[in-house]
Amino acid sequence: MTPRLLRDSDMPPLAKKLAARIADAGPISIHDYLEACLYDSEYGYYRTKAGIGRGGDFITAPEISQVFGELIGLWAGAAWRQMGEPAPVRLVELGPGRGTLMADALRVLKIAPGFLAAATVHLVETSKALRDAQRAALARSPACLSWHDDFKNVPSGPAILIANEFLDCLPVQQFVFDSAAGGWRERMIGLEGDVFRFAAGSVAQTPPGLDAAAATGSEDGAIFEHRPAVGGVIDAFAARSPFAALLIDYGYSRPSFGDTVQAVRGHRFAGLFDAPGESDITAHVDFLGLKQTAADAKMKAFGPMPMGEWLLRLGLEPRAAQLLARASEEDANEMRSGMARLVDPAQMGALFKVLALTNGVSAPPPPF
Repeated sequence: MTPRLLRDSDMPPLAKKLAARIADAGPISIHDYLEACLYDSEYGYYRTKAGIGRGGDFITAPEISQVFGELIGLWAGAAWRQMGEPAPVRLVELGPGRGTLMADALRVLKIAPGFLAAATVHLVETSKALRDAQRAALARSPACLSWHDDFKNVPSGPAILIANEFLDCLPVQQFVFDSAAGGWRERMIGLEGDVFRFAAGSVAQTPPGLDAAAATGSEDGAIFEHRPAVGGVIDAFAARSPFAALLIDYGYSRPSFGDTVQAVRGHRFAGLFDAPGESDITAHVDFLGLKQTAADAKMKAFGPMPMGEWLLRLGLEPRAAQLLARASEEDANEMRSGMARLVDPAQMGALFKVLALTNGVSAPPPPF
């Protein structure tokens, strides 16, 4: 990653703030750097930007095809029936983007008898810009809407939760194996003159979340990522019953090493230090670790399943046929391209995974 020269004339406000913090107290962890870049109360990306869409910094599955949100709506209706059709039921989305997914899901849920009468919709969002977009997208919502800064603020009771590309936005720690130092060093970010640079932190025998055998058998320079916030997220899920969650994100489903942190701006990769607070920064989700954390919390886990397979099993093809039958040739070509992007293993179909979690629900959710 190219270092960022800290010239005051073109230095983003958050870069100045971080540089002052490092100059005063010393290097900070990558986790703390990412947390500031994304969530700083003044200049964090998700506090100030609405970067989703073709005119923004990145695009997500709901913006690619309406079928994505529609199938998730059908999944939510099926999960509700498995719960015994409780009323009220909380339909929750973490990180709802521009509201596109929820709008598509609610449109389909009109055909689920009784669901909308029983449901209240809860959107967990910290960005004012995105909340405004969500209000516009859901202006004609058939259900009562509420916004929250934290999932823990959602009223108690039976809940169905959707989290699409939410976990990848939670900051990670990075640990680098250094045999000469006798273990793993947390990767830090410091200043060298007027430039942000990586620095080595204190030594730990085994990083949190890494199996001891894997930790001792690693090669010099190996990088291990750990997402501290996941434990708290899963604990909040496990406190609810009956409960069903659908987690969709990009990541890996077996133990893996490597630096997966990436910054994106204007639909292009950017340097991690180029413009703090002005780029979207994510890291791959460790689905195996996520599943183990859920099991430790006494939740049932299903998957992960490649997203393309999951969509096809839920009925993407028959729904596509319905839409294509009444579309113009131009619209039909765009629809085919979008749906192919979602299911093609060479595009999003394999990299993205789906994991379902339940608590207090006896049957596996579809299509597991």
